[in-house]
Order: sequence, then structure tokens, then C-alpha cells
Amino acid sequence: NEWNNAGTGHAALCELNYTVEKPDGSIDISKAININEQFQVSKQFWSYLVDSNLISNPQDFIMPLPHMSLVQGEQDVTFLKKRFEAMSNNPLFQGMEFSDDPKKLTEWLPLVMSDRASNEPIAATKIDTGTDVNFGALTRMLFDHLKNQNVDINYKHSVTDIKRTSDGLWELKVRNLDSGTVERHTAKFVFIGGGGGSLHLLQKTGIPESKHIGGFPVSGLFMVCNNPDVVEQHHAKVYGKAKVGAPPMSVPHLDTRYIDNKKSLLFGPFAGFSPK
Repeated sequence: NEWNNAGTGHAALCELNYTVEKPDGSIDISKAININEQFQVSKQFWSYLVDSNLISNPQDFIMPLPHMSLVQGEQDVTFLKKRFEAMSNNPLFQGMEFSDDPKKLTEWLPLVMSDRASNEPIAATKIDTGTDVNFGALTRMLFDHLKNQNVDINYKHSVTDIKRTSDGLWELKVRNLDSGTVERHTAKFVFIGGGGGSLHLLQKTGIPESKHIGGFPVSGLFMVCNNPDVVEQHHAKVYGKAKVGAPPMSVPHLDTRYIDNKKSLLFGPFAGFSPK
């Protein structure tokens, strides 16, 4: 669902955890290059689907949007400048700009810079080739295409057990949540998608990769602002830097989102907790 993620087209344009500072002070951008190349392949695949008339109206799921990184404090400003210099030399990150001038930053980020005390060093990078992706809309388009290929998609079905049969196949126990009936299906190959609930299924398979993995009860929750006066003052995805020792999901965001052709602002994350 589109509200369950930040909608960022992850191309390592603004996510600082993809560029690590090495002990000698240089910046390793190899992970950022790898992430960007993967996203280029995704965009090529989506372009192919549009060109082949397999999906239409790409603006329903992808919009151009500047991606920015914003840091505060002398140490992080130095890091961002070094990161910018390392990335600017690579054609994948062409057009990236850096500024530590509060006037320029106010042009780029009026909402963020409003009423901010100017005594602390602050800097940002900006690149206009970023995207906002409505992954929910994209998934629905892809699933509609699969239905046209006579692929059955079952919603409201819960896989409650999975085990290996003597002939090496997988047997799944599936409960229909509407009727309560239970069916068993056998398959050569089973793909378990992402999400916390998938861990239990993975563990029921008994495969070695399922060992020593646990769910973590803390999540990141985002708030949404739909006030048009506020929304109009910001046009970018802005990623900050997680505090030392904090998990990567605590990176602060202020993100423009396009959902159902409506522009809104998403901000956070705040800590969520689930006892499940």
C-alpha cells in the first residue's frame, strides 16, 4: 500500500546510509552506484511496459521530484561536501548541487529553513532527477496485467503452514479468511514476499536461511500533512542523517508525495510499536 512506505524512487540520490565514510576519511560510493544502477533497470522495465501498452498513464505511479540530503553541524557538513565531491564525478549523479549558504537553502527549502536559528552550520545537496513512486498504484497495474494473463490472484487468504513433501515439493495449508475453509496446495516453487508476517512462514519451511532471524517490534510511522498552504511550500524528498547509534529507519524525512494526483507532505518517522 502506498501509505506504508516513503514512496521514494531509491536511487541513492539522497539516502546517506548508502555512502559510508571510511577510516581514512574518504567516501565509499560503491553501494550508492549499485543501488542507482538497480533503479535504472526498474525504470527501463517500467518504460518497456508503457511502450508495449501493457500499462498506461505512468504519471499515476511515477513523478519527477528533486531529491535532497540535509545535514547540520560541522562534522556532517564536511561529510556531505566530501560525499557530493565523490558522487559528482560519476555520470549517474550528474547535476547534483551542494550548498551551505542559508540564503540558497531557503530558496531550496523554504519550509525547512523557516524560523531556523542560523548559528549552526547547515548544508544540503539537491538533484532534480529523483522520483516519487506510488508503489501501491504500480503494484495494482502489474497485478491487473497478470490477471489478463490468466494468473489467479487470491486476496484474503492466509497461508498457515508450509512443509516439504517426501518428493521435494512444498505443501501449503491455506485458509480462506472469508469462508473459513482450508485448502492444501502443492508447488515446486514458493516465493515468500517481504513483511514481518513472512518470517513465521520462512521458519516453517525449515530451510537453513530461516534460522536466527527475529522480528523487531519497533517500526517507523509517518505523519501526513494535507493542508494545501503548507504543502505548496515544499517540493522535494529531503532525507536527513540518523543520529549516531540510531537505526537507519530513524532518518528524518520531509517528503512531497503524489497519491491519486493529489500532492501531500509526509514527515517523520516517529516510533511505532507492535506487541505481535
